[in-house]
Amino acid sequence: MPETVQFTKESGVGLITLNRPEVYNAFNQQMGDELVQVLKEAAKDAEVRAVLLTGSGKAFCSGQDLRDRSDANLQTMSLGNSVRTRYNPIIRAIVQMEKPVIASVNGVAAGAGCSLALACDLRIISDRAKFIVAFSRIGLAPDSGASYFLPRLIGFGRAMEIALTGRDVEAQEAVQVGLADRIVPHDQLEEEAFRWARQLAQGPTKAYSLTKRALFYGMEHSWEEALEYEAQMQEIAGKTEDFREGVMAFAEKRKPQFRGK
Repeated sequence: MPETVQFTKESGVGLITLNRPEVYNAFNQQMGDELVQVLKEAAKDAEVRAVLLTGSGKAFCSGQDLRDRSDANLQTMSLGNSVRTRYNPIIRAIVQMEKPVIASVNGVAAGAGCSLALACDLRIISDRAKFIVAFSRIGLAPDSGASYFLPRLIGFGRAMEIALTGRDVEAQEAVQVGLADRIVPHDQLEEEAFRWARQLAQGPTKAYSLTKRALFYGMEHSWEEALEYEAQMQEIAGKTEDFREGVMAFAEKRKPQFRGK
């Protein structure tokens, strides 16, 4: 059983909680490995139709636990290999998850923890949350997908300024510039985040998966290629039970009862 990551299921929602509150949910090797394990479990679990990712205690995730490096020779160790083996599998598991993934940001999201939140499909945040692209503070470049997601969410110029300065982006600014989708009072975050996740869990799961694929594809290809890819995705969607249910519900003037199939 994972020790640093908790995983529970309720109403179609897989709740993943980073659980190292004493260090603001900073990553060590164990937590990185266990998060990948839990994400893969959620991806395979047919009962899970939406994933909600959050942190225990006061923080979402403060990034790399620098104490985890204390016994290593920082001049000879390979940070590149560390990124490839510890963080990239986490980001890949979120992006390739064929279900919506919501980050519920309850406090600071810094460094790789910020990247983790940005890689999720949606972000709901507490009014006490803050985002910090903190890599430059310790002489590093962005990793864990930050260089990909940050400029796409908020634009190149603003992304460059936030990445170079490593400054705190408080909750209100985060929503204004597009780092987050929704902001709620801190004491309402847990309830509102779960409500949003449950709403998605009741939706057309396969269509959500195809939507994720199409949007990622569209960001990297020409409009002509995107048109063809949309047609391919629609061919798949049109053969799902949820599509048939959606059409029948529309004709019968009732709310559709999607099953995620």
